[in-house]
Amino acid sequence: MRRWSACIAGLAAVCILSGTVHAGDVHGYGQGCRYDGQNRPIGAVEFNQQYGGYDACALSGDSRYILLTFDQGYENGYTAQILDTLKEKNVKAIFFLTGDYARKETALVQRMVDEGHVLGNHGMTHASMPKLEGAALEEEIMSLHRYVQDTYGYEMQYLRPPCGEYSEASLAAAQKLGYKTVFWSFAYVDWLVDQQPDPAQAYSRMTEAAHGGGIYLLHSVSATNCAVLGDVIDSLRQQGYRL
Repeated sequence: MRRWSACIAGLAAVCILSGTVHAGDVHGYGQGCRYDGQNRPIGAVEFNQQYGGYDACALSGDSRYILLTFDQGYENGYTAQILDTLKEKNVKAIFFLTGDYARKETALVQRMVDEGHVLGNHGMTHASMPKLEGAALEEEIMSLHRYVQDTYGYEMQYLRPPCGEYSEASLAAAQKLGYKTVFWSFAYVDWLVDQQPDPAQAYSRMTEAAHGGGIYLLHSVSATNCAVLGDVIDSLRQQGYRL
C-alpha cells in the first residue's frame, strides 16, 4: 500500500506525445493542464489520437457520458459507502482491481458484480507493465484475469496500467490479449489519506472539470470522495451528462 501513494504521484506528470516514439519507451500518463473548447484536457485528446489504434483511450467515445472509475489497490473502509451511493443514484462504475484486492476483499468484489458494476484489471502485482516483457507481461495481466474469472465468474475486458505507465509495446500486448486499455481525463489528489482535500474544494474540482466523454479516476480510500460523491453525481447530471 505504501508503494501505492508513491507511484500514483505520477498522475501529476504530463504525458509527452510529440517527437519520436519508440515501441519500448516507458511513458507516464497525465492529462495535463491545457483544455480545448469543450473543456477536455488536450493531453487526453492527443492520447486518443495517437494510441486509439491499440484500443487505448483517455476519453470515451460518447460525449453524452462521464465514466466514474475507481482504482482498488487496498481497502480503507469507504468502498461499501461508495457502493451505497452508486446504488442510490443508479450509477454503474468501473472498479480496477489488483490481485491483492481481489483475493482479500471478496465480499466487496462480489457486491460490485452483483450490483452490475464493471470489474477492470489493474495487474496481479501492480507492476509497471512497460517494464515487463513477453511472458512476464502476459502473466501479470492474465493471472488476475483467470483468478477473477474462476473466483467470481466474471471475465474482465478493461485494463488500467499501474501508475499510468505504458509503452507502445505494452499497449499492443494488452490489445493482443483482448483488453482495452483505459486511462483517464480527470484526476486529482484523492489518494493521500492523511491529507484529504476539503470537501467543498473536491466538489468544485470534480464538477467544474466536467466534459463529454470524461473518464474520472477516483480512489475509494478517500473519505472526501465518499462524502461528496452523491452531490457530484447530481451536479454532473444537472449539467446534462449521463453516468
